[in-house]
Amino acid sequence: MSSSPPVTTAAADAAVAAGGGSPSRVRFRGLIWLVSAAFFMQSLDSTIVNTAVPAIASALGETPLNMRSALTSYVLTLAILIPASPWLCDRFGTRRVFGMAISVFAIGSLLCGISHTLTELVLARVLQGCGGAALMPVGRYVLVRTIDKRDFVQVMSTVATFGLLGSVLGPLLGGALVEYTNWRLIFLLNVPVGIVGLWLNQREMPEYRLATANRFDLLGFLLFAAASALLLAASEFASDQNIRWSWMGSLVAMALVFGSAYVWHSRRTAYPVADLSLLRVRSVWVALSGNLLTRLGVSGMFLLIVLFLQVGCGWSPLMAGLMMVPQALGSISAKWLVNRTLIRLGYRRLLFGNTLIVAVLLAMFALLGPHTPMLLIALLVFVYGGFMGMQYTVMNTLVYTDLDVKYASMASSMASTTQYLSMSFGIALATLLMQTLLHGQGSGAYVVAFRWTVIVLAVITAVASRVFARLEKIPAAVAVSSPS
Repeated sequence: MSSSPPVTTAAADAAVAAGGGSPSRVRFRGLIWLVSAAFFMQSLDSTIVNTAVPAIASALGETPLNMRSALTSYVLTLAILIPASPWLCDRFGTRRVFGMAISVFAIGSLLCGISHTLTELVLARVLQGCGGAALMPVGRYVLVRTIDKRDFVQVMSTVATFGLLGSVLGPLLGGALVEYTNWRLIFLLNVPVGIVGLWLNQREMPEYRLATANRFDLLGFLLFAAASALLLAASEFASDQNIRWSWMGSLVAMALVFGSAYVWHSRRTAYPVADLSLLRVRSVWVALSGNLLTRLGVSGMFLLIVLFLQVGCGWSPLMAGLMMVPQALGSISAKWLVNRTLIRLGYRRLLFGNTLIVAVLLAMFALLGPHTPMLLIALLVFVYGGFMGMQYTVMNTLVYTDLDVKYASMASSMASTTQYLSMSFGIALATLLMQTLLHGQGSGAYVVAFRWTVIVLAVITAVASRVFARLEKIPAAVAVSSPS
């Protein structure tokens, strides 16, 4: 799609509908590559720091576990700002918002690369999050509006695979850069990628916007942001070595107050920043709550595995990162099975069974130790990656199954917010468990703490399967062909 003047959403939809007889996944291949590249870049940046944590901590004079703020600050910023993305698209258009997001993300990456203290790094990560907040929800929204229903699951599977590739290759690339160059290149590489992304955005991104945008829900946005920030701040206190229970309790109480205030406010405003009325649709609330619990259990695994391999087993950063490659290969392998498996089983049975399998695989990581053969670790990581690839793809499409397309932007925003909040809490929870279960500083202590931590995370993930069991029986044809 070539660059064109801004048009209203209705005009853009008409242009998409008149696109010809070829499949939408072919007609909009450039758009799919653009969104996939954005997901890859964002996922890469979310995990590439993990392998480099020991090296960055040493360079900045911090301990590895103290570096969690550099991980969670980025993800929390995403969670706080994502709810504003639907209004920004309505007001300024998808192409302009997506382009601005890429620019801010690249500038934040540059500042991360020249940081000299942990505080500077955290502030630069926050700026990165300001740009990244629009990448995923806007990308999903545009795909929902543009891609035909019959192609949607296949296209989302492709996009999700690139996101998982970024998550898995991040530790490998981070380890290689740390070992052979400098950790600063981890962030500086995003700058040229961002420049290419801006060029693709002008060529491939369609322009969806309203002729007259609704009034922005500033009060609701501030209430929601305050509740989210306070909850993560409480989780940061919880994962501190000397837990201050009174401070943590106060933060949780204040978060509940702001959260309750937002619920009250959203019911009394015409255009809330997050429309909680969508939770009345069973597939929506199951998708969001199941996503939350699942990611709470699995989001900290990247950090845990690289710390286990480096600190517990004495592996080099490169070798620890290389062990993440089998997970990428597993995710790619699962891509070809998602559509057929979903047709055969439907959302409820597939998510219920697959979530239990993921929980079992998580628990199996507790069997690993310093003397476990590398091939056996690689095999477990490969299988885990395959089932996680299927889990992410199916969860990401479930939220759209029973919704009209006019709610696509809001649903995408809520799904992305839930995803990043749960990632923030998942990283904090994994760190808290490791901190609590770590007795001593030797490699053996790290191995024991890792084993018990993954068992607890496996139990949490298994609970998510009960949430997915609450889904109604969606006919297979509808499940695959009704993203909107």
